[in-house]
Amino acid sequence: MTFATKYGPWALVAGASDGVGAAFAHGLADRGINVVLVARRQAVLDEVAAEIRNGTSASTRTLAIDLVEPNAAAAIAAATSDLEVGFLVYCAGADPNFEPFLANPIEVAEAMVQRNCMVPMQLCHHFAAPMVERGRGGIVLFGSGAGLAGGANMVAYGATKAFDMVFAEALWAELHDKGVDVLGLILGKTDTPALRQLEHSRGQIASLDEVPPGAAPVAEVIAEAFDNLGNGPTLMVGDMMRAAAQMLASLTRKQAVELFAQAAAAAMGPDK
Repeated sequence: MTFATKYGPWALVAGASDGVGAAFAHGLADRGINVVLVARRQAVLDEVAAEIRNGTSASTRTLAIDLVEPNAAAAIAAATSDLEVGFLVYCAGADPNFEPFLANPIEVAEAMVQRNCMVPMQLCHHFAAPMVERGRGGIVLFGSGAGLAGGANMVAYGATKAFDMVFAEALWAELHDKGVDVLGLILGKTDTPALRQLEHSRGQIASLDEVPPGAAPVAEVIAEAFDNLGNGPTLMVGDMMRAAAQMLASLTRKQAVELFAQAAAAAMGPDK
């Protein structure tokens, strides 16, 4: 069975405007699958869609939807009701703030939970049912090393990423023997526009054109993801992430949290 036969004819990529989302969409199109691109900014989505159409034979559809909105999943379902979606990728959910929990209104954390937990759960429920009926399909949920233990300045973010990891694992347990591949990708530090913006704002890189120190290239992350779609439920992406996860597993939960606290303090700098 070809890749397109197993996972096509359409894929939906939430968070497709740049970084790993856009790269994953390109990878799907390169493999013969049409792509629905979802993100907030229509202009950026149009650019990604044009690049895909110019470089591949794949068709595209763009949906400018803010995933924080309560009806986001319903709007996506309605806008794709005429398509057979055999692959779902959810990679929205970066945290641009890296600030203490009490430094922001509670609505900021609530929006994070909506975008990182509620919407992917709703979309999986909607799209997985027909995948099971067809006996084929794939779901990829992007997680983060921040979800492996509690850490300062990413209280809600880390918690939502822990949810994403366990949700993907549980979904894999239910669906993998029904022909549907489920994979939770746990990313470490990755060279995305969001990370560059964050580190530039904190003075850790001098320009947005600079690669953040220790960040994995997006291309390597995506290549590893495609190589392991059938190797769920969880993939620690990259040698550094795998080494970190192994080290954390040897610690008590308190030791892991203390280690994350030290890392957070170092990231904020001595003047914070």
